[in-house]
Amino acid sequence: MASSASLQSFLPPSAQYATSSSRRRTGRARFVPCSAVSAPSSSAPAEAVSADRLEPRVEQREGGYWVLKEKYRTSLNPQEKVKLGKEPMKFFTEGAIKDLAKIPMEEIDADKLTKEDVDVRLKWLGLFHRRKQQYGRFMMRLKLPNGVTTSEQTRYLASVIEKYGKEGCADVTTRQNWQIRGVTLPDVPEILDGLRSVGLTSLQSGMDNVRNPVGNPLAGIDPDEIVDTRPYTNLLSSYITNNSEGNLAITNLPRKWNVCVIGTHDLFEHPHINDLAYMPAEKDGKFGFNLLVGGFISPKRWGEALPLDAWVPGDDIIPVCKAVLEAYRDLGTRGNRQKTRMMWLIDELGMEVFRSEIEKRMPNGVLERAAAEDLIDKKWERRDYLGVHPQKQEGLSFVGLHVPVGRLQAADMFELARLADEYGSGELRLTVEQNIVLPNVKNERIDALLAEPLLQERFSAHPSLLMKGLVACTGNQFCGQAIIETKARALQVTRDVEARVSVPKTVRMHWTGCPNSCAQVQVADIGFMGCLTKNSSGKIVEAADIFVGGRVGSDSHLTGVHRKAVPCEDIVPIVADLLVEHFGAVPREREEDEE
Repeated sequence: MASSASLQSFLPPSAQYATSSSRRRTGRARFVPCSAVSAPSSSAPAEAVSADRLEPRVEQREGGYWVLKEKYRTSLNPQEKVKLGKEPMKFFTEGAIKDLAKIPMEEIDADKLTKEDVDVRLKWLGLFHRRKQQYGRFMMRLKLPNGVTTSEQTRYLASVIEKYGKEGCADVTTRQNWQIRGVTLPDVPEILDGLRSVGLTSLQSGMDNVRNPVGNPLAGIDPDEIVDTRPYTNLLSSYITNNSEGNLAITNLPRKWNVCVIGTHDLFEHPHINDLAYMPAEKDGKFGFNLLVGGFISPKRWGEALPLDAWVPGDDIIPVCKAVLEAYRDLGTRGNRQKTRMMWLIDELGMEVFRSEIEKRMPNGVLERAAAEDLIDKKWERRDYLGVHPQKQEGLSFVGLHVPVGRLQAADMFELARLADEYGSGELRLTVEQNIVLPNVKNERIDALLAEPLLQERFSAHPSLLMKGLVACTGNQFCGQAIIETKARALQVTRDVEARVSVPKTVRMHWTGCPNSCAQVQVADIGFMGCLTKNSSGKIVEAADIFVGGRVGSDSHLTGVHRKAVPCEDIVPIVADLLVEHFGAVPREREEDEE
């Protein structure tokens, strides 16, 4: 367990949270592990939860790996059986990836264990085999806390995908992250070394691990920010991966787990869909965070994060993150894969018992009750970060660029890196809406930047109102889970809808290829979830369930299905009508008549 003293060197004094006139350090923090201290809980579990149920279901083995105890190995889901068959982290901790990378795919597929290696266990290294669409090629997901990346890192990633030609590309994800595509297994050891050389890692970015820590994309440059989230997200990422060396204590969770730190009234970080969200709050004159827990989206169910009734000082974010993760690791069920996210555990135990289990795992067994209120202005109108905006630093601005459905080619990334160096400070910020922010641009250089061909032809600073809110998952072009194609369709449908109606404000439209909802359709104004159906001719065609009414910001709301199984070929007029009925759109024919 990291103590407050060990964290203090990484974070500004907790009372000195950001204001419009203050600046915070931006360097990437490193977590220094210490020994855990356990003490009895100050809140006894309710009688309804038996002592047997609160017995940890995992135990630590030689080498530091955590495994499921023998008596709990019944009715396991297939993924848990794969973990028991072979420890996934050994590919990294013991260098086993080097040997696997030398084996031809035909030989790998001939053996059940090695086939499971490439299809499942390599996800612990951030490698996802695209067996159905790109056999023998992988998507590689990185860790990029707060979405902050450098021109050097961007160039390196571009150089990796460039060698794969048409098979290679990159995506900005809905967790402020890079994913690169087209990677072949023999190249992986060299790529891992290359990532390390530029300060990146792909470790623990897939399967039953903690996902990329999300923060304010405008952290440190926003005149209206509450706190600079970068030191906190850097520290979380360093803890999660043990400074990119592998944190074996949290690599065997029941399912994936999301975390974010809120730094602005806009809630760009979407706290309501994270397993743990740090909400800035003062208590007794000291800065810290109230905690929300359990937010998630899954095929069968989705739910917003709930208050834990807990507050931690700003320099104590790691102990509580560790305690929450260990409670989930120890007590979470591992049967039905659709019922293993952390909210299911909270439902089973009840919030107060769940809180007491976290408290048991805190240093000295203490977890303070929440501050009465957080620092979020509930009446704040969410801002648009696309376009040109003044920074808190005098004479500088940030420029938000629209990346259509988050897809980039190597040439795009090389050019973005050049622009970051020439016009900014060699830094880029990724956002959860799959866009990119270029910070620290001198005001006198803005016009020249906006005139650059990349901004004129590909990544506009001033996209249309429907394009700027467009989000799309990978779709069946690359993802084996996706039922429909998403990215190209999302763009085409939006163009066709724009030809029919004019909207008065941004409408957020999200496309996801399957019920896993990587594009988070439940938070969208209008969402599309891929499925199959019969069209009017009786032919099986690609379709989508349509969601309407999701909200983000201080009045966040996860919505449900508005209309089921609409053939994709019929979607355009339906969306146009929805925009008129619910979002104030005007048919373009009416505009012409008025002229």
